[in-house]
Amino acid sequence: MLRELHISNLAIIEKVDIEFIPGLNVFTGQTGAGKSLILGALELLLGLRSGGEEAAMFVRPGSAEARVSGVFEIFSREMAERLGGILDQPVSVGEPILLTRRVLASVRSSVLVNGSPVTTAMLREAGQFLVDIHGQHDQQFLLKPANQMLILDSFADAVGKRRQFADTLGQLRDAQRRLRELRESEEKRADQLELYRFQIEEIDAAAPHPAEYDEAKKRYTVLKNLAHLKGLSAEVLQGLSEGEDTVLDRLGVLGHSLQELLRLDATLADTSGQMQQACGMVEDVAKALSRYQDRLEVDPGEFGRVEERLNELNNLIHKYARTPGARPGMAQSANGDPVQAVLAYRTQIGQKAAELESDSQSLGSLDKQIQGLERQLATVGAALTRLRSQAAKRLKSLVEEQFHELEMTEAAFDVEIRTRAVDDAAVDSSGLDEMDFLVRTNPGQERLPLRKIASGGEISRIMLALKTILADKDQITVLVFDEIDANIGDRLGATIGRKMKSLAHGIRPGGQKAGGQTPKAGGQRSISSSKSASVPNGDGAHQIICITHLSQIAACADRHLRIAKDVVGPGKDRQTVTTVRTLEGEERLQELAEMLSGKNPTDAAVAHARGLLQKAQTP
Repeated sequence: MLRELHISNLAIIEKVDIEFIPGLNVFTGQTGAGKSLILGALELLLGLRSGGEEAAMFVRPGSAEARVSGVFEIFSREMAERLGGILDQPVSVGEPILLTRRVLASVRSSVLVNGSPVTTAMLREAGQFLVDIHGQHDQQFLLKPANQMLILDSFADAVGKRRQFADTLGQLRDAQRRLRELRESEEKRADQLELYRFQIEEIDAAAPHPAEYDEAKKRYTVLKNLAHLKGLSAEVLQGLSEGEDTVLDRLGVLGHSLQELLRLDATLADTSGQMQQACGMVEDVAKALSRYQDRLEVDPGEFGRVEERLNELNNLIHKYARTPGARPGMAQSANGDPVQAVLAYRTQIGQKAAELESDSQSLGSLDKQIQGLERQLATVGAALTRLRSQAAKRLKSLVEEQFHELEMTEAAFDVEIRTRAVDDAAVDSSGLDEMDFLVRTNPGQERLPLRKIASGGEISRIMLALKTILADKDQITVLVFDEIDANIGDRLGATIGRKMKSLAHGIRPGGQKAGGQTPKAGGQRSISSSKSASVPNGDGAHQIICITHLSQIAACADRHLRIAKDVVGPGKDRQTVTTVRTLEGEERLQELAEMLSGKNPTDAAVAHARGLLQKAQTP
């Protein structure tokens, strides 16, 4: 529900703070006092009026910006979750939501929800679930066929069947998309699979293993330089131990001399030990070189085999070890081993090949799956159509009863349901049907979709009839009626006022509450203040905001608000300002009397107004 509305610097409104209560809130006032501005402010707040130059025109002259804020409370968990998803922030049941719309004279505008910025598109989407405004055709929830379908499905208790249809359709669309993709790429898929198989066979045939590449490169270098290695090693070995006057021979002589020195001078003990170590080390080097020379005696065919293997590995690396952005032949891998990169590529294409082979096998099974889903969809869709058709007949009768009470005795109502084939591309998650609420307001006219009815007053009355019947199915609990009293008399005004009050209090046709309870003696619940009033809580009750010129409607209000326009200030500084006051007691009685007979009402008008108030409180 809407708790508060704060407006500043909007056209002739300098500053207005309005408190609303559950039930029927009625605005009255002289023509031109600014009643339409209250509606415009609400539309601006809900994103129903765009920003830019259109909104900037509403900024009060001399002001930098106009600001509209509204405090809402949500009492439905489902609605709280839906709004939280739209606004991208948590919305809690029973906690206030503060919406603020700023419009700058420079044409810019901004939107805040609980202090956090949101887009105008988000605000507009959320707004259509917060308030249902009747007065402008393109802003009315029930004028959209998709929303009419939601209402009819709720009335028909077909929401579960509709959800089942949507789930089945989703599965069917996924299967059809998959089949289409498979068929469109069948030739390309076969070529790709053939390429993957060739690459897999080539890699598997070579059977590379990690670290092999570096080992092969090292061995290739040795074998390629075998003669040179033999010569160099022989030259070193000759000088160390195998020729004449070798290093070992010289060290032996020198070591003997050092031992003689040590015998005469014990301080050379360390030096003598170092000489012995040097002799041992040279000996070890000589033995190692000898063993190395033995290893250089290899199979003459090994070089060819190593060269061939290295070429094979280089070929695999050049083809399959490239990472994105690397040049051909620039092998890269996570650990620097190019063979590891080849093996990783082998794993990757192995998985892709398996997927492609599975896709080929899936064509047949997908065909069968689609046929089964189409049959299931047709069955669910037909059941949904039956529920809607049965509900449409019941709804027609109930709406036409309401038309009769609203003195639209010649009006007729119908629900037109057009069923499409399962394979129709236009079928969506709502079912096989498309539909319209059709209305004929006068004899001789054809029945037209509700959105094409020209008269704003007629639309508001039709909406009131529908809302009365569908009250406990309607998720939008804040209703605004602007033109509902257009071109109607006092008697119908009283009827409309009582109906709006019943709708506000959740009382269904026949005097029962939406939950099936009969009101206690005294009629509708009494709402005297925003603090003590009970709150609509999914029991079919609505908060209604109505702008009216009829005293018969105003007398039914739970809260009566008067909009007045005054000129203040001296001379050239005179300005027009709009004020809003809550009327009670004698002030309210005086306002109703003035609505009946004009300024300075007669005693008869006052008595008539008192009678209207008394009658409005009678069940």
